Amino acid sequence: MRVTMPPEWAPQDWLWIGFPHAAEEWPGHLSRAQEQIAAFANAVAESGQQVRLLVRDAANEAHARTLVTGGVTLERREFGDIWLRDTGPLVVQSGDTRQARRFGFNGWGEKYRMPGDETIGAELASDAGLPLATADWILEGGAVDGDGTGLVVTTEQCLLNPNRNPSLSRADIEARLARDLGFNRVLWLGDGLINDHTDGHVDNLARFVAANTLCLPRAAGPDDPNAAIYADARERAEAFGVKLREIPSPGLITRGDMVEPASYANFAITSKLVVVPTFGSQHDADGIAAIGELFPDRATIGLPADAVLAGGGGFHCASQQMPASAS
Repeated sequence: MRVTMPPEWAPQDWLWIGFPHAAEEWPGHLSRAQEQIAAFANAVAESGQQVRLLVRDAANEAHARTLVTGGVTLERREFGDIWLRDTGPLVVQSGDTRQARRFGFNGWGEKYRMPGDETIGAELASDAGLPLATADWILEGGAVDGDGTGLVVTTEQCLLNPNRNPSLSRADIEARLARDLGFNRVLWLGDGLINDHTDGHVDNLARFVAANTLCLPRAAGPDDPNAAIYADARERAEAFGVKLREIPSPGLITRGDMVEPASYANFAITSKLVVVPTFGSQHDADGIAAIGELFPDRATIGLPADAVLAGGGGFHCASQQMPASAS
C-alpha cells in the first residue's frame, strides 16, 4: 500500500523537542540556547499541545525543569545534536496505520558526529509504538518539505551532494522519495542559505504552507547575503507551477565575522500555534506578521532564536511532530 507523509499543518498528537546540552556546540551561548528552546517548548505546551522535551542526562533534566512549565514532559534520552527534525523518526500514513521511517545518517555529510544521533530516531519510534522501516540511503528530515499531496520541495545542494549518496543519481533519489515517503513529484531548488551547516536544508529556505503553495523569503535589500539564492528559488518554483507566497528575510545577520543562515522560514507549525524564530532584526515583526497571514487558523508568535542559531539551527530543526492517527 502506498504511504503518504502528512503535511506539518495536519493534526499532531505531540511535538518532540531537543534540549541543548553540549557546551562545545554552543560556545558562549549554551545557557541562552537552553532558555530559548525552553521558551519554545513552553509556548507549544501552553497552546494545548503535548510537548516531549528530550534531555541528555540528570543534570540537564534538573536544569530544564527550572525553565519549563509543568505542561512540558521531560524525557531523558541518549542523543547528540538537538536537531530532531533530522535524526528523529519521519512518520508516514499507510491506510489507517502510522509507520515510522528512518534513513542512514552520516552527521550531515561527515561533519558533525555525536553519540546517539544514529539511534534516537528508532528509539523514539519504538516508544511511540510505531512499526519502523530503515531505508538504504542517507536523508535528513530538514532536507525535504511536503504539502500532503505527494509534492515535495528540496535542494540540489543537499540531496545531490556527494557527501550523502554519491552513487545515487537524481532519478534514483526521486524513486526513493516516492518509495519511502510517498513523494511522487519533486520541486528541485538550487542552493540553500549561505553558511548553512546542513549543506542547504530546504526548511531554512522554502516551506509549503498549503497544498501546492510555497512560501519563499524576499531579499531585505542589496546587502542581503542570500538575495541571489532567493531569486533562483523563485525562478525555479515559478517554472514548476506552484503558487508562491512571500515572507521577509531577516537580512544580514552576523556572529562575529560570520554571516549566519538566519531565516524566518525555519518556523515550527504545531496544532494550534506557529512559532517563528527571531534574530533582533528590524524585519522580525514583519516576518511574524507575514507568516501569521499564512496560517489564519492558528496563532502565530515570534520567539528569540539567535542563541539557538549559534549552534546551527532553529526551532523547526530542533523539533519533530508526531502526526495524529488518521483513524
